[in-house]
Amino acid sequence: MTQLRLLISESVDPWFNLAVEETIFSAMDPNQKVLFLWRNDSTVVIGRAQNPWKECNTRKMDDDHVKLARRHSGGGAVFHDLGNTNFTFMAGKPDYNKDTSTQIIIDALQSLNLNVEASGRNDLVIHRDDEIRKISGSAYREKADRGFHHGTLLINVDFTRLANYLNPDPKKLQAKGITSVRSRVANLTELLPSISHAEVCGAITEAFFEYYGEKIEPEFISEINPPKIEGFAERFAEQSSWDWNFGKALEFNHHFDERFTWGGVEVQLIVKDGAIIESKIYSDSLYLDSLEALEQALIGVRYKTADIIHVFDNILKEYPDATDSLNELRDWFVKSIQ
Repeated sequence: MTQLRLLISESVDPWFNLAVEETIFSAMDPNQKVLFLWRNDSTVVIGRAQNPWKECNTRKMDDDHVKLARRHSGGGAVFHDLGNTNFTFMAGKPDYNKDTSTQIIIDALQSLNLNVEASGRNDLVIHRDDEIRKISGSAYREKADRGFHHGTLLINVDFTRLANYLNPDPKKLQAKGITSVRSRVANLTELLPSISHAEVCGAITEAFFEYYGEKIEPEFISEINPPKIEGFAERFAEQSSWDWNFGKALEFNHHFDERFTWGGVEVQLIVKDGAIIESKIYSDSLYLDSLEALEQALIGVRYKTADIIHVFDNILKEYPDATDSLNELRDWFVKSIQ
C-alpha cells in the first residue's frame, strides 16, 4: 500500500478547505504522509485563540462579502485571496517532522529559481530591496500519534485589501486571546512575474514525490466531489457556522458611548462564547423604561448583528412612543459591534 496521499482542492471556500484539513487530520492513517494543496477567495483566517472583533475590521469584511474562518491551529490572522496558495502536510509519529515539510517547500520554490530561506520558527523569507521580506507563514498542530504543518505562500496577494481587513476599527474593547504580529511581506511575483498557483502546486507536488521516492495520483476535491472521509459533512457544517467562527472568541468586554439629541448613552457589554452575558446601559434619556427593557433583553443574545436587530424590533413593539430614539440607538448600536 502506498504511504503517500495527495489532495488538491478545486474549491475556494475557506470553510470547505479547513473542514477537509481537520477531517483528514482526525481520520488519517498515521502510516501515511499526506499533502493537501488549496486556496481561498476573499477570506480572513484567524487562529483558534483569536477574537475576530479585535483582530479584524468585521464591518468592512461584511460590506465587501469577505468571509471569516477560524482554523483549529494557533497563530495569527491572515488575509487570503486567489493570489495565496496554501499547503498542509500531515504525518504520523515518529515520521512527522516540520523541518521535513519546510524543506519540501524550499526545494519546490528553488526548482522554480526562487531563492527562499527559513527564518525563525514559522516563516520563509526572501531578500528584497535590502530588506528581509516574508513570503510564507506557518502554523503547527500535534496529537499523540500525528502532527501537521500548514502554511501560506504569497504568490500575488492584493496587499491593499489585506490592510483593509486586518486593521480593526478602534473600539473600546478589552479582549483576551492571541494578538497577531504584522510582518513585512512580499509576493513571489516580485521575483518571478509569471508565477501562478498551478505552477507552485506542481512544484510542491514534484518535491513531495521526490523526497519520498514515490508518485501517486492526486485526489481532486470540491463541494460536489467531497473527500471520502467519515465525518466530513458534520465537520463542514461546524466549520461554516457562526458559533465556531465568531462564537469561539474568548470572553471580552465592550464599552461604547454616544451623545444623541434626546440624551447620552453609555453601553457596557461582557461577551462570552459569542453571547452577551452582562449588559448595562446608562443614559440621561427620558425613555429609561425602554432602555432598561433593552438592557435585560440583550442578556443571552448572540453578539451578532441580526440577533441584536431582532431584540430591538421586539423592544420597538413594546415601546412605540420611543420609536425615533430607539431606531437611532439601534443603528448606532449595530454599527458599534460590527
